[in-house]
Amino acid sequence: MVLEEEGHVATGVASPDEALQLLTEEKFGVIVTEFKLIGTTGPEFIAKLRQVAPGTPVLLLSGYVDALGLSERSTGADAVLMKSAWEPKQLIYTVSRLLRMKPAVARAKKPPASDRTAPRRVIRPTGTGR
Repeated sequence: MVLEEEGHVATGVASPDEALQLLTEEKFGVIVTEFKLIGTTGPEFIAKLRQVAPGTPVLLLSGYVDALGLSERSTGADAVLMKSAWEPKQLIYTVSRLLRMKPAVARAKKPPASDRTAPRRVIRPTGTGR
């Protein structure tokens, strides 16, 4: 809801498998995931995302960032955020920043004008093991 209030089109899914299936059918500007997921972990899921949706920025949210030492390097995410009272503000800022990034597979060339005005789409697996 926070992202939609900022003008993003957010699509939630019930499981990592559903997210992977959806990504074979549609393109998204950013993928938001969590560390604890049904049947897998965030880093394992991110590795699969990189195969299905190469170049799509991934944001990992977790309440375990400090306890487990989670980072972009250790998880494969483009950004890692700690769940906290400041999460909504940080989420909005980070998603906006990631949407401005050019996909890794297309960073060498400038996108056509039509691509720069594409809807801002975000996918978030919601069926977590919380």
